Amino acid sequence: MSMDLNQLSQQLPMRVASPQLVAANHILALSSAELQALIHREVDENPAIEMEEVPVCQQCGRPLQGGFCPSCAVTQKQDAQRTAERDDYGDDGVWQRKALSGGDDEEFDPTTRVAAQMSLAEHLTLSLQAQYAAKDAPIIEYLVGNLDEDGRLRCSVEEVVDLFDVLEERVERMIKSLQAMEPVGVGARDLRECLLIQLNFLESQGVHQPFARDVISRFLTQLSEHKYGQIALALNTTTDTIHEVSEFIKRNLNPFPARGFLGANLSAGGERTTSVLPDVIITKRLLADGGHSYEIEVVESKRFFLNINPSYSQLYAEIGSRQALLSDDERRHIQQYVSRAKLFISNINQRRQTLAKITRHIVQLQRAFLDHGIRALQPLTRARVAADLGMHESTVSRATAAKYVMLPTGEVIPFSNFFVANLGVKDLIKDLIESEESPLTDQELADILSEKGIPVARRTVAKYREQLGILPSTLR
Repeated sequence: MSMDLNQLSQQLPMRVASPQLVAANHILALSSAELQALIHREVDENPAIEMEEVPVCQQCGRPLQGGFCPSCAVTQKQDAQRTAERDDYGDDGVWQRKALSGGDDEEFDPTTRVAAQMSLAEHLTLSLQAQYAAKDAPIIEYLVGNLDEDGRLRCSVEEVVDLFDVLEERVERMIKSLQAMEPVGVGARDLRECLLIQLNFLESQGVHQPFARDVISRFLTQLSEHKYGQIALALNTTTDTIHEVSEFIKRNLNPFPARGFLGANLSAGGERTTSVLPDVIITKRLLADGGHSYEIEVVESKRFFLNINPSYSQLYAEIGSRQALLSDDERRHIQQYVSRAKLFISNINQRRQTLAKITRHIVQLQRAFLDHGIRALQPLTRARVAADLGMHESTVSRATAAKYVMLPTGEVIPFSNFFVANLGVKDLIKDLIESEESPLTDQELADILSEKGIPVARRTVAKYREQLGILPSTLR
């Protein structure tokens, strides 16, 4: 006997999430940046809440002390000592200890070990200014300042010539120097020039596609319209060949070379660095018996401190005894904002406790990964973590979404990496390709992995290779 949905819904108890639970889940799912924005907004709107914000290290996210991070300073000092104490033999064959800089009595200055960071625009400007005379600095600044978010140059040579009263050849030379820098393709004035710059770079690295240059130079519009037959006829080749050219361009050339870079930080050497601060730090601690353990620290708990405003707290505690002195509106105002502040602070604390609890369990399950690296990463699901901790799977998903963790090595990774079982396989594929004497096909890579006890299909190897941004064997 069937039962319609209306009858069934009347018999089942309805579970409606309370506003408090909805607010707690919302706060749990926020990224660190979103949480910070929410806290600032709450502090602005609620006079009953106060916040003390602490300056943090841009490397690890811990609070600064005296303008620098003691944790990173210790790590850097240990690294310096290890570098200085590496085996170094003098002329007499006796091992000598050398100081990294200065004598052993020289006081360590952590600021000398912190790499300077700059934006891509700053890096391009400084690199170009190093190649040209000081009088050219305004022109260089103008050119770099006219790069859009994709790295495309949005000013003409004529415009620069008229503005600075310089020779056209001089401006063209500066643009060519700009286009010779990374990311490859930056400084191009249109899509065709951008792709040709990248094609030139690939060819200089030994990667060739016979028809790519002609297609990009002469038939870019037709290619975008998928007129492969027309292009093939003009180039006296087959439609399949033009399909291959199209795939080559999609796979190896980037029409937006600077997208995401112009706002990013670069190290002093020009390498892109992440501005993501970790939500949790995992630290390795040595034990007296020679072993080690891992400690976790939810960093955001030290980035800001939330409290009830003392005046509001006192009025809230005395609201019953001071009824005659307060109007109804004043009592409602105090009760409303203090209750809201208490709930908000409670939800923030609950977020921290949930994140700490989940991370602690992940560390326990993925200890081999922390001990031995990515190839020891164990298959793990959020459902498994939720079941172990007696939580709902959605809670684990919210707690780990858009969150980052700093490993004992100093690497900052998304929490999602703990739940990706194929990272170890990808890393092994990358190593096999980097150490190959002659280009290995996807099938040969699959066979090698199978011999190592990792059965992977050729198609899967091809997918992982493409995700790693590695060319197929025919193009390596």
